Amino acid sequence: MGGAPESRGPAPAGSSSSSSSSSDPSGPMEACGRVSELLAVCVLLGGWLCALACTLLPNWLSMSTELLAMESYQLGLWETCVVQQIGGMECRPYDSLLGLSYDLKLGRILMCASLATGMLGFLLTVPGMQMVNSCGGGGVGGDGEGGSQAKRTLLMLGGGLAALSGVLCVVPVSYMAHLAVVRFFDEAVPAVVPRWEFGDALFCGWAAGVLLCTAGVLLLATACLGSRSGHRRPGRLRYRYEARGSGVLTAGKRSEYV
Repeated sequence: MGGAPESRGPAPAGSSSSSSSSSDPSGPMEACGRVSELLAVCVLLGGWLCALACTLLPNWLSMSTELLAMESYQLGLWETCVVQQIGGMECRPYDSLLGLSYDLKLGRILMCASLATGMLGFLLTVPGMQMVNSCGGGGVGGDGEGGSQAKRTLLMLGGGLAALSGVLCVVPVSYMAHLAVVRFFDEAVPAVVPRWEFGDALFCGWAAGVLLCTAGVLLLATACLGSRSGHRRPGRLRYRYEARGSGVLTAGKRSEYV
């Protein structure tokens, strides 16, 4: 009659959180997102280094003649070189910028633009990674919807700039290769006249373009997948916090009855 009413305590918070976390797929998705971001950054950096090497190398085109079998000529964006079979190499920069052909001018402009765009994309991508603590959203284990949205925006900008850098790198390289093919098979030129052929820098430029475009696609895909998973996360977090809060209130009521 005068006994205190018994009230059943809530279920332990650990069991509910463990069951909800076991069924929550956001953990593996975040881990895959971090791995893809790190892979994209490594590919982006490798592609940018290949683009830099392609810009500086003097062997965009090479030419060898039968009359001078011991020498070969190399053509680059910034200088021309004479390579001898005995191991000597002599390079000379171009005398005048205005005297350059239009293909070399186009190559210089687009390759410099590719390097600048790729570096800007890299600088925007690094603070947008989930494992980097920036933008107020926290790095590993950080919360904050505004910070997460800012990180996704940085990733999308970095991915777009990386893809644009790859396109800017492929265009001058492919155009130079196209001109070399057209001039090589020109029937109006006598067969005894030496012709320019592909150099190693062209293949390096194609590799740089592929790597940069791949990094851009990876970053854009990671940002899009992160935005989809971010819309589902706040509801589960609120439910989990409400469950924990109700457990604390019930425990307090029971102590007052006793």
